[in-house]
Amino acid sequence: MDAKLFSQAIIKFLCGLLLVGALLFLPAGTFGYWHAWLLIGILFIPMFLAGLVMMKKSPDLLRKRLDAREEQADQKTVIALSGLMFLVAFIAAGLNFRFGWIVLPDWVSYAGAVIFLLTYALYGEVLRENVWLSRTIEVQENQEVIDTGLYGVVRHPMYMSTLLLFLSMPLVLGAVISFVIMLAYIPIIAKRIRNEELVLEEGLAGYAEYKKRVRYKVIPFVW
Repeated sequence: MDAKLFSQAIIKFLCGLLLVGALLFLPAGTFGYWHAWLLIGILFIPMFLAGLVMMKKSPDLLRKRLDAREEQADQKTVIALSGLMFLVAFIAAGLNFRFGWIVLPDWVSYAGAVIFLLTYALYGEVLRENVWLSRTIEVQENQEVIDTGLYGVVRHPMYMSTLLLFLSMPLVLGAVISFVIMLAYIPIIAKRIRNEELVLEEGLAGYAEYKKRVRYKVIPFVW
């Protein structure tokens, strides 16, 4: 086992856990915000297990997923906007619970949790299909175009997964206002995709032809 990679993964995992907990429980003013506990459970338990699997079977992929350093200015803007979106959405959810602005039925949270977990499985399948998947936009050495499985349906199944994940989070938290805020992810990801496809067309052989074969970017028959 790569001790350095393991330490890096554990530190980022714990930092993420503490940050999400703080953003939800502090605005809520209580640890009795059960929706937040539900989200933390379905988010971080599978994340921890997936990290262990990648550590053993695909450490290079885990290393790529942990590296979020973008060099392009456009993508730095995308990351900053995404971070701001999460910050506002989570704080709003906590405040919504504290003050009872719009209280959704409990079944909405449970349904959101089911959608989240199913999409998490979809996310895992994307990771399995594409060994070159990185958090930064780049063309890697010996990279090839993936056009099978989910990549034969949409060009960016990773963004399809993250879109569903992000929109299900406010449902789990029982916060309509946070759902509205999370809709900002659509224009944010559209900006990232435009830049990513330019990079791939310029540097990845066969990508232009792939775009012609697979018409939809994120959502089949829609986008």
